[in-house]
Amino acid sequence: MGAQVRVYRRRIRSVQSTKKITRAMELIAASRIVKAQQRVNAAKPYALQITRVISALASQSVIDHPLLQEKPDASRSAVLVISSDRGLAGGYNANAIKTAASLEARIREEGKTPVPYLIGRKAVGYYKFRGREAADSWTGFSEQPTYEDARVVADALIAAFLTPTDEGGVDEIHVIHTEYASALTQRPVANRILPLVVEESDAPPPEGALPLYEFEPSAATLLDSLLPRYVQTRVYAALLESAASESASRRRAMKAATDNADELIKSLTRAANSARQADITQEISEIVGGAAALSDS
Repeated sequence: MGAQVRVYRRRIRSVQSTKKITRAMELIAASRIVKAQQRVNAAKPYALQITRVISALASQSVIDHPLLQEKPDASRSAVLVISSDRGLAGGYNANAIKTAASLEARIREEGKTPVPYLIGRKAVGYYKFRGREAADSWTGFSEQPTYEDARVVADALIAAFLTPTDEGGVDEIHVIHTEYASALTQRPVANRILPLVVEESDAPPPEGALPLYEFEPSAATLLDSLLPRYVQTRVYAALLESAASESASRRRAMKAATDNADELIKSLTRAANSARQADITQEISEIVGGAAALSDS
């Protein structure tokens, strides 16, 4: 057998091994999508109700709460970027980081300084490679976040928001995460979570009329307790949607890699067969030529 045929067969075995890995990763990501969707759906009712309660408290009382106040002289804005701890997820991380870069550019145009907060090793590696310092970072839970992880992140952001800017605090908090629309569509989005925006409107709320509350204890005390939980819930929801988007993006990327491996195996097989046939033809020609030479002698 010719050396070229051996090279082709060695490459085919290598691609087949790669195909097994990508196929396994595709199946694992597909199984995680279902679990991530269930967690997102389970967290939505709580997020909806706490939003309604805070909207009712803010609209039915006149309170100058620190988490509700817009700072006219804002100079520093925290940007929380949610990425993944592992790669092989298509454009998931690149799109989130690109959205963060666009938001930071807009913040600079407004005369403010962006302060990065990072979740996931990919975002940490991106900022570290470019020599950009982050205020804080967290890794190790991008695929399966818990509420405790969200609480740690939210508490750090709230503490920075309540700290004066001349002492290293921030005036705004933005969150960059990937919104899960479907198994085929995931969109990076940027939302401001602090300070909260309370809009006055005569239109009825889309979820129905807000209930009337009797505050016991005072509305300020209730907001002190509920607003941090609201921020934690927003961060947790962003983490869950990002986890679902990461698994969906990884499944799609691994499916494309598996399909490409199939095409490459077919191409290499055809090339190996052509090389083997050429070797056989050459051997037959040599045998016929040798027999003819012996016959002539």
